[in-house]
Amino acid sequence: MFRTIATAMVLATVFGGTALAETFEVQMLNKDGDQTMVFAPDHLRIAPGDTVKFVPTDKGHNAATVKDRIPEGAKPFASKLSKEIEVTFDTEGFYAIECKPHYAMGMVMTIVVGDAPEAPQSFLEGRVPPKAKARFEEQLSKL
Repeated sequence: MFRTIATAMVLATVFGGTALAETFEVQMLNKDGDQTMVFAPDHLRIAPGDTVKFVPTDKGHNAATVKDRIPEGAKPFASKLSKEIEVTFDTEGFYAIECKPHYAMGMVMTIVVGDAPEAPQSFLEGRVPPKAKARFEEQLSKL
């Protein structure tokens, strides 16, 4: 009896954190309300270990990290065009996400993992298309 209880406690400790992880769904759309080429929602704040499922509701989209706009130590990702992808976020910080074919049209989103209060200064530095930058700024103001 003691062995069974001890085993259950060890398993609960080891796997307990993953049981609490959530999965969030993000749609990739041609149009949402008065906005075109969008992720819906366009920003998320999630906990480390949570998963985001990117769904190409409208064809011709993908989800990918924007180069040099993810936390240090985080792994970049990119889905294939019109293909769903699930990504588990373990590294805390700010992630800039783009649809590569529609980046210049402003198809971007921001994901914050953990409790970081504000984006690093470098988040919007460098070359960012004007529409994408405007949407990033709007998203950051909501977080």
